Amino acid sequence: MTASEGDSRHAALVLNPIKVDAQRLRTALTARSKMHDWAPPRIYETTIEDPGVEAARAALADGASAVLVAGGDGTVRAVSEAMAGSDIPFGILPGGTGNLFARNLSLPLTQPETMMDAVFTGFTHAIDMGWAALTRADGTKEEHGFVVLAGMGLDADMIANTNPDLKKSVGWVAYLDGAARSLPGAKPFRIVFQVDDGKLHSAKVQSMLFANCGALPAGIALMPDASLDDGRMDVAVIQPSGPLGWLGLWRKIWWDNSVLRRSRAGRLVLERRGRDASIRYLAGRTAEAAMVSPTSIELDGDEFGMAVRMACRVQQGALLMVLPAGHNTSNF
Repeated sequence: MTASEGDSRHAALVLNPIKVDAQRLRTALTARSKMHDWAPPRIYETTIEDPGVEAARAALADGASAVLVAGGDGTVRAVSEAMAGSDIPFGILPGGTGNLFARNLSLPLTQPETMMDAVFTGFTHAIDMGWAALTRADGTKEEHGFVVLAGMGLDADMIANTNPDLKKSVGWVAYLDGAARSLPGAKPFRIVFQVDDGKLHSAKVQSMLFANCGALPAGIALMPDASLDDGRMDVAVIQPSGPLGWLGLWRKIWWDNSVLRRSRAGRLVLERRGRDASIRYLAGRTAEAAMVSPTSIELDGDEFGMAVRMACRVQQGALLMVLPAGHNTSNF
């Protein structure tokens, strides 16, 4: 990705000053831009009013040759929303609590300089992102992007009930606290859903997830078949019943998906066992669910209020991701 236009090119850095060391990143990116004969980078900070969408749009309008984002999952999600379809190289400098998108891309989580170098010496790879159209109880509609997953019900409640101070001190493990707070009062709710305009299904669920990618921290494979560049969305309908149902759900996600599926012998065991009723997997380019009553929504770990309808779609090749030279994309 070496520049051929001399110092007429510049990189843009959209950063969340609360999540990252802004001065360190500014200094490092300025030095690397000079080394590769690019003009000095331009820095755009997120604010309470703008989590990153408008900052990224400003960077594109100012003619950035590459855009980097530094912050948590929410900042990455917001900037991705603006970058979708731009065909401008897009890089992530991981920061914050979960770094879920960076983890699914197998990026170095503690080496932002490596990702800066990739702008000048690496390569790009087009990946998908998702869009969620929400219908509120009053009939108003809005659409937002997501790069990891969109969820409703218990999944969103867990996000809302996670202690923000605990997240700062222990990282992604704090979400276990949110789960512990949410599970005792969790109640199934009725939805009607369809995937790719197919058959209508009615079910009582605890949650429904729409995923662009499926890996969680600690090697947990929530969506074992999810791919970042296959042009489809993976859907999970989560409907455990009673204590045994919850145990079955945990076994499916942790043991079956994250351990057994990684070996041939394990996959044979799964084939003989058959389907687990606690979670159902589907896939398609679009998926839509209607809820009987307003239900909590989350996108990439951020709360998005209540909705009575959620329609998700995948935008194939929406983001031109910057990756370090030699980076393995076979697991995308």
